[in-house]
Amino acid sequence: MRSGKLALLAGAGCLVAACSGPAGDAGATAARPSSATSTGGTSTGATSSGGTSSNGTPTKATATPRPAAGIVSAGGAPVRVLPPKVSPFTYAFPVKGCRVTYARKLLAGLPKSTIWAAKGCAFVSPVDGVVREVNTKSTWKPETDVGADREGRFVTILGKDGVLYLGGHLASVTPGLKPGLKVRAGQRLGSIGNSGNAVDTASNLYFGMSWPTDPKYWWVRRGMVEPWTFLDAWRNGNHTLSPKQATLNERKRVGALPKCTVLCVPKPADKPDPQNSQGDGAATT
Repeated sequence: MRSGKLALLAGAGCLVAACSGPAGDAGATAARPSSATSTGGTSTGATSSGGTSSNGTPTKATATPRPAAGIVSAGGAPVRVLPPKVSPFTYAFPVKGCRVTYARKLLAGLPKSTIWAAKGCAFVSPVDGVVREVNTKSTWKPETDVGADREGRFVTILGKDGVLYLGGHLASVTPGLKPGLKVRAGQRLGSIGNSGNAVDTASNLYFGMSWPTDPKYWWVRRGMVEPWTFLDAWRNGNHTLSPKQATLNERKRVGALPKCTVLCVPKPADKPDPQNSQGDGAATT
């Protein structure tokens, strides 16, 4: 009788150990085979078998835990579960094959992101779409700081989702890229650099999201929707999180052609002093 009580206590302790596996990815627990015994019957998600000992005492059932529903275990290792599809569009992080960093906050009061990456890294289309603008020359000058020139070399893509994407500060644009050309998500559009007003900084990608307007409304093109939530998702494997609704909401809030309110006016151009010009013998009209 005493040995039977000891066996019963030992079996209960082993059952508790069998139910406390290590935590896995996304809160999943990888089930591990165990030789633990239960106190009779079967445990949840386990099979058991029992019998009798040589002296007629019933033996305890051996529990074999099964993997949790929806989790596939290979050698006891947890498996990452893919995120659900939340839109009909598939997105790619706009920098491919390089380590990146970026801030999750307004920069210079603007809802855009500066994605820091090594010079020459690939800027790729974030979604299937059509090339809208291509600027292969950097005309920005610190003396004037014209807003439309700040992004230097840039490409804009009008996505199938209706969102306009801008990639600026490029070192170069992929040869053959021109307005009207269809592109796929992940397709290379240019090389990351520091053109425009990033000339004195490390190489980076100016990334903005907005809605399509006439290019003369450059302050819309440079970014109207905060992008970092979507950048985080695309970078971490959720490739269907779409900025479409956020873009529609912002357009409804501010209007299709809002006025420029941040970094709008270029610096006044220096005009020559007429007196100094006459003193230098320069002709005047």
